[in-house]
Amino acid sequence: MKELRKTILGPKQIAEILPHRYPFLLVDRVVYLNLDEGAIIGQKNVTINEAFFQGHFPSVPIMPGVLILEALAQTGGILVHQKGYQTKIAVLLNINDAKFRRPVFPGDLLFLHVKGLHISSKGGKIQAHAMVDDRVVVEAWLSFALVNKEQLSSFTETL
Repeated sequence: MKELRKTILGPKQIAEILPHRYPFLLVDRVVYLNLDEGAIIGQKNVTINEAFFQGHFPSVPIMPGVLILEALAQTGGILVHQKGYQTKIAVLLNINDAKFRRPVFPGDLLFLHVKGLHISSKGGKIQAHAMVDDRVVVEAWLSFALVNKEQLSSFTETL
């Protein structure tokens, strides 16, 4: 995986794209991006000091599968942004055919592979899988809606 070590987008750039912040910003960097094929690979460094390890099987810490799915969704959000939808935020609609193949432990380097199957101004669908040491740990199909950033913030003000 030597070709995947080059940083395309770093933590500062990702924080400018995604609305998430610690502890829910789950993509550390982007190591591959090809807009023509609609493909992106993000990276998450899984460390023992992650807040979720305190309560998710402390004697045998395992990264929660739902957080791996969230990391895949965030990587998809970066792809959507890079494809030209900077004024919108991708909001998860559904997850289909999610499979959890192997556990993810502290110290693992999680590669988040996302392929855009359909992306339009209203939303889309991505195929995603996460890998550790060239082994698939999670795979799923994710659908999302694209919402104007202003529309999302005005919605939260009405709650």
